[in-house]
Amino acid sequence: MRIPGPEPRADGGVGAVTAAGGLHLYQLQLHDTYGPVVRFQLPGGEMAVSVADPVLLEATAHLDERPPRLFEFLAPLCEAENLQVLPADEHAPWRRLLLSVFAGRPSHERHFARFTALATRLADDWAARADRGPVPLQKDLTALTLRMICQYALGGAATEPDRVIAAFEEVLTEYLGRLYHVPLPGTRAERAERAERALAYLRATVDEVVAAHASGGDREDRADRADRADREDQADREDQADREDRSDLIGALVRDGASPARIRDTVMVTLLAAHHTTGVAVSWTLHLLGRHPEVAERVADELDAVLGARAAPSYADMRRLGYLEMVLKESMRLYPPGPYGARVTTGALTLGDYEIPAGTTVFYPFWAVHLNPEYWPEPQEFRPERFTPEEAAGRPRLAYVPFGLGPRACEGAQLAMVEAELILAVLLRRFRFRPVPGHDVTPVERFVLWAADDIPMTLSPRLPARQG
Repeated sequence: MRIPGPEPRADGGVGAVTAAGGLHLYQLQLHDTYGPVVRFQLPGGEMAVSVADPVLLEATAHLDERPPRLFEFLAPLCEAENLQVLPADEHAPWRRLLLSVFAGRPSHERHFARFTALATRLADDWAARADRGPVPLQKDLTALTLRMICQYALGGAATEPDRVIAAFEEVLTEYLGRLYHVPLPGTRAERAERAERALAYLRATVDEVVAAHASGGDREDRADRADRADREDQADREDQADREDRSDLIGALVRDGASPARIRDTVMVTLLAAHHTTGVAVSWTLHLLGRHPEVAERVADELDAVLGARAAPSYADMRRLGYLEMVLKESMRLYPPGPYGARVTTGALTLGDYEIPAGTTVFYPFWAVHLNPEYWPEPQEFRPERFTPEEAAGRPRLAYVPFGLGPRACEGAQLAMVEAELILAVLLRRFRFRPVPGHDVTPVERFVLWAADDIPMTLSPRLPARQG
């Protein structure tokens, strides 16, 4: 059976995407018109098959190859190979290492106090400038989450964290600007030179952190030689702790024998993948809460009940903030941080009534999956109760995929949830958020699901009910 979809266009499909307002919106239109499986042109002319049904997605969940052309814009961030499109045999061990760092509860707990301090500092800054008008959520929250992931990826060893953040933003602005043809100040040559300087600085910073790991090891070796018998048991305990809690990304890469270029590339891709996604997820959540004050009040009541007089949760408190977690999940359903993904079939694939040949690009329209009315009644409505255990049990596994699916799913998903819930808890404990009248919040695709012209919101102080 032939897969339905629009006829190929002479312009390679660019005009249809532009007319829709972006690839993310084009996907919604395609699936609304043609159904759960659609054949369409990716910009540039390549034909792809887009799948918006979670049951049919199961047949693709094993795929472990990405289409290189869609990720070419990230190649300049990597010295060796583009880590986003590593072949499956190289990707699998690299992924296991990242999961050993990012997915471990002891690792999250070890960084939790630093994350809390960074979130509290932002809340203090917002409180101090409350009389200066609305705050730009995306700008401030992506800066916060970049600081958090720098702390995690660099182990707190960067001597100038603000310079690291500024350099990374310089690099990202230039490369994403090229991808999306965003007008930027200066000539292209000037911007490219600034980006290359910033990239060189970032790589040198990573090298310094790697050297610090090595010198630490040298000092241990010398001490061991001086008093090996007395230190043997302690060293064994420390080695065992390292194996059980690999909370230091660079340390894990060094111990695994990764090359210097692979270490630098991994840190760069981690900074890219982790900070914008988490920052925009929190921004969209506050946007929705500002428009649904009754839900915001219920979150505030839960925070009062769990935290008492404390301004921020402990790590142990997080599991008790069940309604806050449902709110965040529902926000990421309506505004998935990454609105789509893609894989390539390595063999023939049966997808319902359709046969998909080897070498086909399979497109994952996460936003369309999340708005599929068959599994999400009244899909545009904001209803956190969709994520009660009872409601969730009645849906297919892949009806909700904010972090992707299969062997290329986001390795930092658990870390992102910890960061986002913590930030929300700290901010919603301190403030009420209200939208700015007359400001249209328009989702656009900028590697993540961004908001054009940011999400400005007005803040007012909030006291727990028992103190008010």
